[in-house]
Amino acid sequence: MSGLTLNQLAVLIVEPSKLQRNLIIDAFQDAGILTIGEADTGTDALRMLEEDEYDLLVSALYLPDMTGADLVLAVRDRDQASDLAFILISSETRFEYLDPIRQAGAAAILAKPFSQQDLMTALHATLDLLDQEELGDEEYDPARLEVLLVDDSRFARKHMRSILNGMGVERFHEANNGVEALELIKQQYFDLIITDYNMPEMDGGTLVEQIRKNSNQASVPVLMVTSEEDENRLAAVQQMGVSAICDKPFEPRTLRHLMVQIMSEAC
Repeated sequence: MSGLTLNQLAVLIVEPSKLQRNLIIDAFQDAGILTIGEADTGTDALRMLEEDEYDLLVSALYLPDMTGADLVLAVRDRDQASDLAFILISSETRFEYLDPIRQAGAAAILAKPFSQQDLMTALHATLDLLDQEELGDEEYDPARLEVLLVDDSRFARKHMRSILNGMGVERFHEANNGVEALELIKQQYFDLIITDYNMPEMDGGTLVEQIRKNSNQASVPVLMVTSEEDENRLAAVQQMGVSAICDKPFEPRTLRHLMVQIMSEAC
């Protein structure tokens, strides 16, 4: 979808409150969105996604029949809509409620009430997600990169794989945690490792430490993509030798910039 613009986006908005839904629709129309579908339950949204094609799903967190997290996970499980962009609009701030949304690959999380500027930032992140450029570089061919994705969420790995595919990356290996990742690292050389921080068995910080101290690939670039908010923990990870840290949710252009920077330094 080269050159995709805001007025070409087809958006489905899921909000149980008619008043709130109308306010959101008005804001999206002011942003230049022309095609907008409406639903007030998750069930209706899933049905509409089967009947029509949408580029972006926008949902509240609390719906009458499920949560926004349940909705996006159900969408990610459907092949025909697994790459659908997703934006959450919610006043919820608690980590345990928002983290599943981040893990499932949200383009953005907008707080209620949101400004028009916040909305435009989220929509441009959506365009970046849907209309990506390959990483093409004189120093390396992204199609030949061997990339290891480490995350205990299969939805997070699937989302990351989709984004990297859009950048021209084709060769992926996956691990659920640091222990599995280290086993794979013993067996094969990787050009890039992308890992989450919070994982069972072995977290991303310990994984980075083990790679730098004890692996046969001590110099491999490691990008951490995480929803971890503890700055002291992240600072410690940087000291262990992570190449870069990217927040969840992230803008694809941010990931692309980090990828280019990391791989250029590695060449």
